[in-house]
Amino acid sequence: MTTPLFAIGPAPLEVDRLARAAAGAAGPEHGADGAVVTFLGLVRNHNVGRRVRYLEYEAYEPLALKAFGRIAAEIQERWPSARLALHHRIGRLEIGEASIAIVVRSPHRGDAYAACRYAIERVKQIAPIWKREFFEGGDVWIEGATANPDDERARAEAERVACA
Repeated sequence: MTTPLFAIGPAPLEVDRLARAAAGAAGPEHGADGAVVTFLGLVRNHNVGRRVRYLEYEAYEPLALKAFGRIAAEIQERWPSARLALHHRIGRLEIGEASIAIVVRSPHRGDAYAACRYAIERVKQIAPIWKREFFEGGDVWIEGATANPDDERARAEAERVACA
């Protein structure tokens, strides 16, 4: 079974499959990569002084996948040799589970690190994914994506953070 470069859904995250998917995006350049950088976002047991019990993620999946593709295109523009694979989970997630996996492959580690950091910053800015946090005594929706995907200032801020 072929692993898509971009996915959203309740399935557990498989980083090794994402890394292979990103390698496949290289085409005939097999063996050219010198770096694979991964990021896993985990569900914490605390936030804002509250003890978190679990999270629920919701997303508008077609638009989220479109946002992931846009992020990949932005990465290609800034770091041409870097390739991105990204999977964000939705549904109920327990403490310690991974909610997002990002894999970037590149011939050079600097580009892979920067592109990976850029990807998570942009996901938080533009992907229509919302988090509901359940804690002892209640629940609250955590603000999701707030930036217009065409907002150049938001994009510049993501690049600034990625390259800091």
